[in-house]
Amino acid sequence: MLDYERRRQTLIVRLTDELDHRAAGQMREELDALLRDGSIRRLVLDLKDLRFMDSSGVGLIIGRYKLMARRGGSVAVMHADRRMDRIFEMAGLYELVERMA
Repeated sequence: MLDYERRRQTLIVRLTDELDHRAAGQMREELDALLRDGSIRRLVLDLKDLRFMDSSGVGLIIGRYKLMARRGGSVAVMHADRRMDRIFEMAGLYELVERMA
């Protein structure tokens, strides 16, 4: 189950542990259920406690970006450490999502 917080039109989701092939499917379902609320215009992914992410995680983020873009919304990430920054840069995710301090 995802740990999340709603602030007006922003949904902040805290990702923990590992975002790999095994975890991505369930996380995708949970995120999409939360995002069915069309009033959400901004998705912020908090990576503070995320230890690992593979290509399944990259795909999950790209999919949520596309979903939010279709409704005129946006996606951002915060608390990315050096490892996550490197993954995001190599995958080109920072061209799609905002990096928050």
